[in-house]
Amino acid sequence: MSRSPRTSRRLAAAAVTVALAGGAVACGPNSGDAGAGATPHRGGTLTILNQDPQDKFDPAREYTSGGGNVPSLVFRTLTTRARANGTAGTKVVPDLATDTGTPSKDATVWTYHLKDGLKFEDGSPITSADIKYGIERSFAPELSGGPPYFHDWLAGAQNYQGPYKDPKGLDSIETPDAKTIVFHLNKPEGDFPYLATATQFAPVPKAKDTGVKYAEHPISSGPYEVVKNENDGAHLVLKRNPYWSPKTDDQRKAYPDTIDVQSGLDPAVINQRLSTGSGADAAAVTTDTNLGPSELAQIGGDKQLAARVGTGHFGYTNYLAFNTKVKPFDNPKVRQAIAYAVNRTSVVNAAGGSSLADPATTFLPNQATFGYTPYDPFPAGATGDPAKAKELLKEAGYPGGLTITLTHSSSNADQYGPDIATAVQDGLKAAGITVKLNSVQESGYRQTIHSVSTEPGFFLAGWGADWPSGGPFLAPIFDGRQIVTDGSNFNSAQLNDPSVNDQIDAINKITDHAAAARQWGALDQKIGQQALVVPLFHPVYKRLYGKDIRNVVISDWTGVLDVSQVAVK
Repeated sequence: MSRSPRTSRRLAAAAVTVALAGGAVACGPNSGDAGAGATPHRGGTLTILNQDPQDKFDPAREYTSGGGNVPSLVFRTLTTRARANGTAGTKVVPDLATDTGTPSKDATVWTYHLKDGLKFEDGSPITSADIKYGIERSFAPELSGGPPYFHDWLAGAQNYQGPYKDPKGLDSIETPDAKTIVFHLNKPEGDFPYLATATQFAPVPKAKDTGVKYAEHPISSGPYEVVKNENDGAHLVLKRNPYWSPKTDDQRKAYPDTIDVQSGLDPAVINQRLSTGSGADAAAVTTDTNLGPSELAQIGGDKQLAARVGTGHFGYTNYLAFNTKVKPFDNPKVRQAIAYAVNRTSVVNAAGGSSLADPATTFLPNQATFGYTPYDPFPAGATGDPAKAKELLKEAGYPGGLTITLTHSSSNADQYGPDIATAVQDGLKAAGITVKLNSVQESGYRQTIHSVSTEPGFFLAGWGADWPSGGPFLAPIFDGRQIVTDGSNFNSAQLNDPSVNDQIDAINKITDHAAAARQWGALDQKIGQQALVVPLFHPVYKRLYGKDIRNVVISDWTGVLDVSQVAVK
């Protein structure tokens, strides 16, 4: 399942006036003590202002991978992402492990060795058995919420119900000694080092496991420990873990003494507090609240505010989806006509303009780590090609045009709403395609479009990968074996092409990420020719941070400010 940084546009225009410099990010140490690039210092309190609470704050239940945010301050994992700006931050690096893993020849067995000197917050040593137990407890039904890959990848894990019901554990995870852990998979997975960044790989000491109450005080393996958890993660306070050592962790800087996480806030309030910067808010950041079109419309000459805007890119694509089992979308020429007719300039403007969206003609995000290969299977320019669309409609048996229905969310959050739908409607009208709009309440929108029984023929959708690779981006959407008829289904076209399935399997055997990326790019181009989706745009994220924040790092893995790197004045 995809997870993306929030793209909320439910922002009050009058709530905050911000000046925005496109692409402005200060990063890296500079001389002096002014600005986000100033020399970072140890000490102080970092405040994090967010809309969404930190779930239950149990490593089994967190849906996070690579972590640049709050969970990774407490939960270390076998691997993590490089804490660096831009594309450098899309690389997998060792965390608790000495390296990113040793695969067998066919990538079905992965072996890891732990570093020396690893300790929990109580000073006890971290062992391979603790990591095995942490993974196994994530299978317990009462601790659900994390990513689903373990059930699919680990041999013999499909019906496992966790250690509370089956204390014997999983035979597919071996711990021959206290510092070695071996994973046996039921199929080749060259991306396993990416999965090993997930919080389910965080060690959990069995003797300290309190089941569903573990979130109240999870045992830290990272630089901070939990001293307060109110209302299931709505308010978290973290302090230094005295047994964490930078000698075993070259990724997390852990500059502040205390981290205060306040959630459940209105987005307009968050941006107002960050812009004003009074008291503790001067040393505050947000990891889930963007600046939207209403703020961008208020761009002024305040250079100080402009310098406090970070720009992030996360692998995500907003697109038009077709259910090819529904007429007339079973006709490839109809789908191609729509692809030619879309006016991406209008769509990008509806998404907030070029500062907030890059026009897309590929399903893969426009980042090399995914395998991005520039191409346009239906070249129509920035504003569409109505004449070509009409020609294809005639060939499809619709010389006088046709009328179709586009289903969208009632809310503009995540860009599935009426603004984007109307832009699509206007573009298709020029090609003789009349689009009727069908609004579905936001609360039930995802359930509607991701259920085979209720999936409409034509709708707005989006997808973000759990790590920066083509596999978790293409496979859920186009692998026919991942079609789910009685649950959440993301293969909206219900494509089940053996040649596509086989190519996915072949790429999964490749453990060289760069080589695999090239193959994912080729597969994206092959699938794109079938017009099963129409890519619209790749979002760009703009976030404000407090005036006393130092050492801003934003990677292309998460697209958000990395709180493990931040220092406060």
